[in-house]
Amino acid sequence: MIIRSLARVLSPGARGARLSILIFHRVLALPDPLFPELPDVRHFARLMGWVQRWFQVLPLATAVQQLAAGTLPARALAITFDDGYADNASQALPVLQHYGLCATCFVASGYLDGGRMWNDSVIESVRRTRHLQLDLREAQLGTFNLRTQAQRRHAIDTLLKAIKYLPGKVRLQAVDQVVQAADVLLPRRLMLHSEQLPLLQASGMHIGAHTVSHPILAQCDAAQAGWEIAHSKRMLEDRLGGEPVTLFAYPNGKPGTDFYASHVAMARAAGFTAAVSTAPGAAAVGSDLLQLPRYTPWERGGLRFGLRMVGNLRRGSGGA
Repeated sequence: MIIRSLARVLSPGARGARLSILIFHRVLALPDPLFPELPDVRHFARLMGWVQRWFQVLPLATAVQQLAAGTLPARALAITFDDGYADNASQALPVLQHYGLCATCFVASGYLDGGRMWNDSVIESVRRTRHLQLDLREAQLGTFNLRTQAQRRHAIDTLLKAIKYLPGKVRLQAVDQVVQAADVLLPRRLMLHSEQLPLLQASGMHIGAHTVSHPILAQCDAAQAGWEIAHSKRMLEDRLGGEPVTLFAYPNGKPGTDFYASHVAMARAAGFTAAVSTAPGAAAVGSDLLQLPRYTPWERGGLRFGLRMVGNLRRGSGGA
């Protein structure tokens, strides 16, 4: 009860309320030895059990409206997922339903129906290759030994860091060179399918937009960035039978690095009423609704997780 009590002190409701927003990407069926920090379904269930006991979970759209009106309840929290992975439906949703919780799934619309994000192409190439060494010197990415899981994880982390902020076309070329060097068949069922979206929405998983191709908006020209933001909204609304999509998540999401104030203005012009970043903190009355912070602790023990959540309530809610 100490976490619940501390959360109530720091977020007492109404004009003094603060909104915590959790951010997830995937919920795996089984633990991944390459990425032990990613929640599998059993750990995710423990997390949701803690969250249910300590916080008042609301749909993000409802929480945003109440935050703006100064009527947010004490200990308010919303749950979000980024990118649109299929396991959000197969693994996360049953857990959420078990605990009577809701969440928002921010979908990169261009990867629906069999698409694959660039980082997953890199991860699965290194994971699946039978080669014990990956020679990427022609791509100016170095050479990697892959005899152990630790070496494969090191290769993945190094490649993702090196490729992430390359210009769009250059990034895709680099990824293609990694895939070719690995010489593997990559999975094509990692992401959601269009027909799942209305089913998810009907089951308590609200749908938000996350651009079309998940670019770093700060590296796009204004026309491309505006199209990515607005067209993702239109694509998802079409898949949802005209249901308005009012929530947006900035790809990568670091204010001032991955997106700027100009992109906030684009999100507003596109018709989004709220948008989330990956800056830590909790939103308060008066926070910019188009730059809401999000934070999820990595701690696997309940007390440490809860104390991190309480600490996050004390942070500001900065923006771009």
